[in-house]
Amino acid sequence: MVAPLFTASPLAVNVLDAQSLLSAFGVAGIAVVLFAETGLLVGFFLPGDSLLFTAGLLCTGTSDSGLHLSLPLVLFASAAGALAGAQCGYLIGRKAGGPLLARSRSGRLTQGAQRADELLERYGHAKAIVLARFVPVVRTVLNPMAGALRVPARTFTLWQVIGGLLWSQGLALAGYALGSSIPDVDRYLLPIIAVIVVVSLVPLAAELRRSRKRTARETEPGR
Repeated sequence: MVAPLFTASPLAVNVLDAQSLLSAFGVAGIAVVLFAETGLLVGFFLPGDSLLFTAGLLCTGTSDSGLHLSLPLVLFASAAGALAGAQCGYLIGRKAGGPLLARSRSGRLTQGAQRADELLERYGHAKAIVLARFVPVVRTVLNPMAGALRVPARTFTLWQVIGGLLWSQGLALAGYALGSSIPDVDRYLLPIIAVIVVVSLVPLAAELRRSRKRTARETEPGR
């Protein structure tokens, strides 16, 4: 049976568990979670990657949970939440500025802010905004930082839309493709999510490696 856009919440929901969130809130939960993770600093702990992948997997109707989501609705909700959230985060940064992040007592949030600042400085606006989508916590703090640093609104909007669609649609479709081709794949969901997180860091690691090599060449004696 296909799940409705919104389902009644059970007595207890584990906000760190993608399947629990989807069972409680259906497709509407995808948009809300992605909006909070990418637009509100309090949402940095939410499971964006695993939520997208699990939602795509549940669109195949092969999960033991019995929950069946609609793929078009999942793709729409994920895009809406990711894009609206990033734009909201940017606007918060423009209004509140850097002090909002500076007052945070969260070590993870502070570390993410430092990495986001490094991305913007090292790779420029376009590449940093796209890459940040694939790095947990960094995708939460880069948007308000871009606003605080006065990244041009048109530049930010263009690249956050590109990055947001690549991330949200890509992970949801990957879950759908895997669920369609491998029976009972949801039994191996945790190790698959771990692999996804590692793979999502590959573009950033590759960029860091290229940047270090370039810096080393520039600082070689005689240059």
